[in-house]
Amino acid sequence: MSVERATDWGERARPPEGLRVFDDPLEALDFIAAGRRAGGELPPLGLTRGDLVRTLGGPTSSDIRRASEALHVKVDLGAVLTDGALYWFLSHLIARRSWLRGRIVVVANAAFLGEWNVAPRAHPGDGRLDSIEVTDMTLTDRVKARQRLATGTHVPHPDITERRPKAAQFEFERPTKVRLDGRLVGSFQRLSVRVEPDAVDLWI
Repeated sequence: MSVERATDWGERARPPEGLRVFDDPLEALDFIAAGRRAGGELPPLGLTRGDLVRTLGGPTSSDIRRASEALHVKVDLGAVLTDGALYWFLSHLIARRSWLRGRIVVVANAAFLGEWNVAPRAHPGDGRLDSIEVTDMTLTDRVKARQRLATGTHVPHPDITERRPKAAQFEFERPTKVRLDGRLVGSFQRLSVRVEPDAVDLWI
């Protein structure tokens, strides 16, 4: 069940025996995507690094494989359909040509993108995605906003559109590079994005 205001979320418990643990977030994403395509429920998995782990305040154990206690949560998963292909992301989708010119679209499940707190309101268990969109921002304001990304104080801004959708459509004038959890998957003009609530049984 997705987190609600004024309620606790997750639990600290002993990880199950035989838990599949990933140190590389992209390997975890590949495992999840393969499971999604095969159908059925995903097994619990552990994750030790990456933007989602940082957003959740982890890692909560120095060695989750042998930990007597770790954080256990159900997290949302982002899904994007484009050109007839379906992809997933754990942390974020980024569509852009450049950070300093042109349109930028970020759809986030996790708050962090490396050292940047790009989507400070994002919560990976609330059943929604956070979209941050830049269109007509001047170069000067883009530089200022980029300098504030580490602290998450680039928003609110009149030239940055923030939304918290369960699903969204994006269309670009020309094919635009799309990265999922940092991996370039191609250039596309139309994106259909949605959240899959409580899709991943995660230990960190």
